[in-house]
Amino acid sequence: MTSTTKPQHSEEGLAALADRVRQDLDTLSFPFKPWMPEPVQTPGTQSYDVVIVGAGQAGLSIAIGLIRENAGKVLVIDQAPEGKEGPWTTFARMPTLRSPKYLTGPDWGIPSLTFRSWFLAQWGQSAWDGLDKIPNTQWQDYLTWLRVVTGIPIWNDCRLASITPNGLGYALAVDHTGAPMTLNARKVVLCTGIQGGGDWHIPSIVQSNLPKGAYAHASENAIDFASLSGKRVAVLGAGASAFDQAATALEAGAQSVHLLTRRNQLHRVQTYKHLEQSGFLGGFHRLPDEWRWRFMNYILTLREPPPRETVARVTRHANFTLVTKASLDDISLRDGIVAIETPKGRIEADFLICGTGFTVDLALRPELSSFHEKIANWGDRYAPPADEQNTALEKYPYLGPGFEFTEKEPGTAPYLVNLHLFTFGSTLSQGFSGGGMNGLKYALPRLLDGIVSSLYAQDAAHHFAALKEYDTPEFDLDDIKTL
Repeated sequence: MTSTTKPQHSEEGLAALADRVRQDLDTLSFPFKPWMPEPVQTPGTQSYDVVIVGAGQAGLSIAIGLIRENAGKVLVIDQAPEGKEGPWTTFARMPTLRSPKYLTGPDWGIPSLTFRSWFLAQWGQSAWDGLDKIPNTQWQDYLTWLRVVTGIPIWNDCRLASITPNGLGYALAVDHTGAPMTLNARKVVLCTGIQGGGDWHIPSIVQSNLPKGAYAHASENAIDFASLSGKRVAVLGAGASAFDQAATALEAGAQSVHLLTRRNQLHRVQTYKHLEQSGFLGGFHRLPDEWRWRFMNYILTLREPPPRETVARVTRHANFTLVTKASLDDISLRDGIVAIETPKGRIEADFLICGTGFTVDLALRPELSSFHEKIANWGDRYAPPADEQNTALEKYPYLGPGFEFTEKEPGTAPYLVNLHLFTFGSTLSQGFSGGGMNGLKYALPRLLDGIVSSLYAQDAAHHFAALKEYDTPEFDLDDIKTL
């Protein structure tokens, strides 16, 4: 890993890179003609063609694409302050991204917009050659630079409360820097993080049997790891995030850390590496339902193992213990101590961290509460064979080709064509897409095409009338000698 300290020539390098970006965007700007009609304005509200909810790597990427296509008035909103969007400097407790440094996505194939170009402009080639994986803080700095250099309109500190269909598309009730207001949007794209198709998962036995002060979910930014110094910590889960929590607690001076998993042994094969191929990333979404289900049922059941360097963070500590076959028979708080009963006996801890991932279930999304029951899920569309039953996959939304929600009952919710999901919840329908880096390169153009083509189709009458009215002559007839 290279130092994150910026060299003296950093600002000059970034200024030169910004000039390259402007030149590249200008070179690739065709067609540059505006084509969208002005949004219908409603008194007391602000109206947009597209509102993107979430200003992390996915939301920024989509905004760049829409702006390049002149797709009308676009706004990105995010509940976090500037520089805190996404997990990178909040609850992501690994020091680097898990993805290889050469992955692309937010750049839309424009070399000057890549992380590599941003890095080279500041640290140079030798530092790049020595870089293994991208430090989280550098990735967040890159995303912040990306929003500035491309001029993306973003409202930070803007929390979405609800989405309500209306005659214009959707009314979004938001709180922006403490002021409640309504935004109208013809289309809405939800880029609300890996848990944005549902919510973080905490086992019910934990929620029922323990007071909140005795445990936390790994996604909580407020975990005070310094206070765990000298304490016994238990972590539930066996994925990369669970290992990150264990490592952070150990590095903070925990007396001991037990990581509990129900599995007989850890899954060690990184299946996602096998799938880093254009065939899967670009072609999965075209498979028939039976094959999409079969692939994802296998992939998601395996889970993603922790990377080698993540395992090394915990195994270097003698006070780390992995407990396999550790299903929760019971859990309770006794005299301030968390007592966890497992088939291997009781494990006691002063604090419990749930590295138990997330659940995809639209019923858990408060912003969709007024109409989530009208959205089609995979359980409404596909019945797998007996040996491929998976109740969790049944709750994944059944999305259209442009990542739009579809109706459970045809004709009951036509407005769903204007609501797009770009989170992990889109995985079963669209493959790797909004839930990580590895699918962005292939998923973003499909989403962009779905939005742009849908907007054009909805305004077909307007565009045909504009075509008939177009009467700019190419030359002056008076300049031509005629008989």
